[in-house]
Amino acid sequence: MDFLSEIVARKRERVEEAKQAVPLGKMLTLARSARAEAHPHALSRRLQSRQQINILAEFKRQSPSKGAINSAADPLTMTQAYQSAGAAAVSILTEEDYFAGSLADLRAARSAIQLPILRKDFIFDDYQVYETAAAGADALLLIVGLLNDAELLNLRRLTEDELGMDALVEVHNRDELQRAISAGAHLIGVNNRDLRTFSVSVATSEDLASLAPADVLLVSESGLSPEAVRKLSALGYRGFLVGERLMRADDPEAALRAFL
Repeated sequence: MDFLSEIVARKRERVEEAKQAVPLGKMLTLARSARAEAHPHALSRRLQSRQQINILAEFKRQSPSKGAINSAADPLTMTQAYQSAGAAAVSILTEEDYFAGSLADLRAARSAIQLPILRKDFIFDDYQVYETAAAGADALLLIVGLLNDAELLNLRRLTEDELGMDALVEVHNRDELQRAISAGAHLIGVNNRDLRTFSVSVATSEDLASLAPADVLLVSESGLSPEAVRKLSALGYRGFLVGERLMRADDPEAALRAFL
């Protein structure tokens, strides 16, 4: 079993447990209530700005490939530091078993900052979309390699058309990019990390840069340095998701400013 399959198998168990705790009908009501007071498509609107390098600064305690990154990190303090340093948005890793995250981390960040918040998790069920909205996120991650075409289209429409959030549709190769485009994705994340092997190569973003339609907002994810960000910005990328480098830094604000 590869990393992705293993993580998703456990996540399916977690989703069933969540449904028992808060039934779908109640979660739907909570989601609609939260979105009634939220700004629609906050993340994509922010990434349209060309005034600066748009960094999506990530809060992530650990990963399956790297182990502990910053186990004691506090989401409130860290995301406030990201906002102060000039991040365009914040990404919160909410997967519990392999990344030591939670929706409580996302809610804490929402109480502390005004920036758009992306929920990064392994999302495959309508329930998770409503759960994301209810927690206060502005956007969520949809991993093409995790979904079939019908699932991808349904979840993107539910996220963007019904709830007015953004779906960052994540791809890793040319085939997945074409599937994302066919599903109507306008915000596409190119993950330089292969989720099945966890190997990383920024060349993935370089390779896919010229293949996306002009009206798509491209975000590069994983393994990024300030030098790589400047190079990819010149190739048309509008956002850059940076996590481990900031989470390991003694001074996260200074580390983020190095990208800007």
